[in-house]
Amino acid sequence: LQSIAHGQPSSRRLQRRDYPLATAMNHRVLAFLCTFIPCIAPALADSEAETAPAGEVTESPALADTVFADDRYYLAPFGTFIQPGGARNANAGWGGGLGFGKILNQFFNVEVRGFWQGFDSQGYPHYSGAFKGLPAAEGGYNLAGGAIDFQYYFSRDAFTPYTVFSLGAMNTQYPGELNAQPFVGDAGRSTVSFIFEVGTGLSWELGDNFLLRGDVRYRGDTAPGQVKQSEVALANDLLVNLGFVVPLGDKPEAAAAPLASDDCAARDTDADGVNDCDDKCSGTAGNTKVDDQGCPTLMELRGVGFQYDSSRLTDRARATLDGVAEQLVAFPAGKEIEVAGYASDEGKRGREPHNQALSQRRSETVAQYLRDKWVSNPLFAKGYGTEYPVANNATEEGRQQNRRVELRWQQV
Repeated sequence: LQSIAHGQPSSRRLQRRDYPLATAMNHRVLAFLCTFIPCIAPALADSEAETAPAGEVTESPALADTVFADDRYYLAPFGTFIQPGGARNANAGWGGGLGFGKILNQFFNVEVRGFWQGFDSQGYPHYSGAFKGLPAAEGGYNLAGGAIDFQYYFSRDAFTPYTVFSLGAMNTQYPGELNAQPFVGDAGRSTVSFIFEVGTGLSWELGDNFLLRGDVRYRGDTAPGQVKQSEVALANDLLVNLGFVVPLGDKPEAAAAPLASDDCAARDTDADGVNDCDDKCSGTAGNTKVDDQGCPTLMELRGVGFQYDSSRLTDRARATLDGVAEQLVAFPAGKEIEVAGYASDEGKRGREPHNQALSQRRSETVAQYLRDKWVSNPLFAKGYGTEYPVANNATEEGRQQNRRVELRWQQV
């Protein structure tokens, strides 16, 4: 609207541009995959960096937001394949366990797990020279312990990846009957140690109360650090877990996200200085002074010029008045409007009657032009001559400002 009183076109065509979805996958999933496949990252960046050409007004499709509401406890039995690190000097083995956890929010689970794992030895471990000279080991390793999992889910879709970090403790029973005491402060054939695990996995929701889940983890075991003459600090194991999750209770329905309140007091749609709650005259044209209710009181018609010493409108003046008329037709405000004409003081004696008459004719020309454009407000013209200057008549710039036409809305 600001452009109307400056002789610019009164309307613009808003161009609409539809953006396709960059991908059907959640962006968090893509970010996760980028850690393994770097070439995905540039494609993701390109899709998010796409912008509209300058001058276009774009609209994005609205997406319905929901609040994640599932905070149930769950049971999670699982089976394990374990591949011991080379220092254990053992074959692959199997195990299992049970987890009890809670869904904390849209991204995090916490879970307490108990487990047992076993695998056959190929002889005493290679941790330390303390095992040298012992008879050949018989039997296998037995591992039993517990840990707390901290799981991060990239989304809560039916099929989603997650990462996990775990801390716990484990009892390791070594193979064979030891005739020596390789363990510091321990005469038996087992030791308790701290463990940690890191890994990544996938979860697949088949129903509200049943999910398949699997992950791959690296485990660090501090047991070797408790062996006399130990040459390593950690035993390294690879774990592959596969199981299912049974949430307890009915699944809560996702709640609709609360919509932001439409606070009209914070909006001023027509930029007239009066908020939309108090504005009784919406759509006020630009460069218009308004009262405390947002209704127009005064508009200076900048750009409405006349041919020299006459009341004939210039082409630019007609274009400006076309825009003004369009706004007055759309928002008539129902009040009388005085079309006030003014002239500049050229400093010549005896010119005031002429200036008075000229300003009257010019104001009548503008009033008639607006009537011809179907402006419904009652219009009456009044010329003020050189009265009420708004700038210094001693300069050409000031005189140009004083040659003006104003619309004055009459207060009831």
